[in-house]
Amino acid sequence: MQTILIQFDTDAQPSVFDRVVAVDAGVNHLFSYAGVTPQTVTPLVHGAMFTRGPGDLKHTAIFIGGSSAAAGEALLKQVRQTFFGPLKVSIMMDSNGCNTTAAAAVASLRKHTPLAGQQAVVLGGTGPVGQRAAELLALENAQVTLVSRSLERSAAACEAIRTRLPAAHITPAAAETPQQAESLCQGRQVIIAAGAAGVCFLPDGALARIPGLQAVADLNAVPPTGLADVKPGDKAEVRNGVVCYGALGVGGLKMKVHRRAVASLFESSDRILEAAQIYELAKTIAGIV
Repeated sequence: MQTILIQFDTDAQPSVFDRVVAVDAGVNHLFSYAGVTPQTVTPLVHGAMFTRGPGDLKHTAIFIGGSSAAAGEALLKQVRQTFFGPLKVSIMMDSNGCNTTAAAAVASLRKHTPLAGQQAVVLGGTGPVGQRAAELLALENAQVTLVSRSLERSAAACEAIRTRLPAAHITPAAAETPQQAESLCQGRQVIIAAGAAGVCFLPDGALARIPGLQAVADLNAVPPTGLADVKPGDKAEVRNGVVCYGALGVGGLKMKVHRRAVASLFESSDRILEAAQIYELAKTIAGIV
């Protein structure tokens, strides 16, 4: 039986990026829907549930995307509530690439340093990728400081993470200038920059001024980068004793994870792939035991 991936995108047009990855992952048929909301998704889910017998539903899966992670999470919740009994299909949520990118970034750093007990900072931590990177670091038992320009937004993001991971050791912080951000990074071993394009958090030479720093990832490829000392193509480059990953260096693993995750949806009819599950897949691909 041929595989069908049903793409629910919360934006006005379904993501071309996500569609290309689905094809490269080997999906036989891709049905794409745009502007999907929790109020309009139920009939679409019924179409996935009632067209194949329970034993064949593993050949149908749902991918939730779009530019808003919050909208994607709301859609995921409604889709799951629509299922009943054995009538369900596997789902992957990766709005704005948040889960696959965060998983690839944390797995890349995990290859070089044990994250448990480490002091980590996520700059630009209130965005979709930043929040999930902070959550995955906390899942690895790192002590995480989540940084935003607004302490209120940072605190809200930390609280949201605790609802999913109650044992998370995560602290909100605010920094409005590169100097303030650099001060917050002092004494930390791991830094992930996940801010918007064009936002530079740490200027040239900053990494050398942070004693004990071990590994960093900058997820912005658009100049100026989030960490001025890191180049987009860096992949485990060592500068001043610090292992550096740029956006393109992380991107190779991200694409492998994305494709593998889509393919894995068709292994059963009850798989739910969010940040934690995608991170486990990223560690496997990266060779982390």
